[in-house]
Amino acid sequence: MARRNDHTREELVTLTLETVKQFLTNSSYHELSLRKVATMIGYVPSTLVNVFGSYNLLLLHAVAQTLDELSAEANQVVAQSKDAETALYELAYCYHDFAQRHPYRWQLIFEHNMNGEPLPEWQAQRIDSMTSMLEHLLQALAPHRSNDDVLKASRVLWSGVHGITLLSVDDKFFASEPIDGKELIKNLLSNYLSNW
Repeated sequence: MARRNDHTREELVTLTLETVKQFLTNSSYHELSLRKVATMIGYVPSTLVNVFGSYNLLLLHAVAQTLDELSAEANQVVAQSKDAETALYELAYCYHDFAQRHPYRWQLIFEHNMNGEPLPEWQAQRIDSMTSMLEHLLQALAPHRSNDDVLKASRVLWSGVHGITLLSVDDKFFASEPIDGKELIKNLLSNYLSNW
């Protein structure tokens, strides 16, 4: 086992999160535990608890890292779009594609539970950043709409895109022919926006 002073706190955080990220490349977080992570990096579980506070917070840091990567990709596709409507479609496709490429990491984002503990501010800010991106695009598309209308529309669209993405990643459309999740997203957005 490595001694506590073999790595600085920052190095240990990086090593731990990189190890979790690599594990989630091919396996679900359900197969992970504090003991398993500690063993993989050559430390004892209590060291990780001292660094992260709990196994739950360790996983939340892994979620934050994934959200940061998704946010960076989302910001890039929105910035490269020619207008707000195109950006909205590209943002939805980006969400879908990210989940397809990283299914186990994406799964952890939505299945992680704080078990009654409050969500730390640093995580709440990440979530707000992602949802506000969608809200800004909708506000640009319909400046006459109230903030409440924009908020509701953003949640409807996010819920729809998320549901399609979830079914697409898990291949649960239960159809005799393959169904393209991105085609469903396009259908959802075009119909919703034309009526909104």
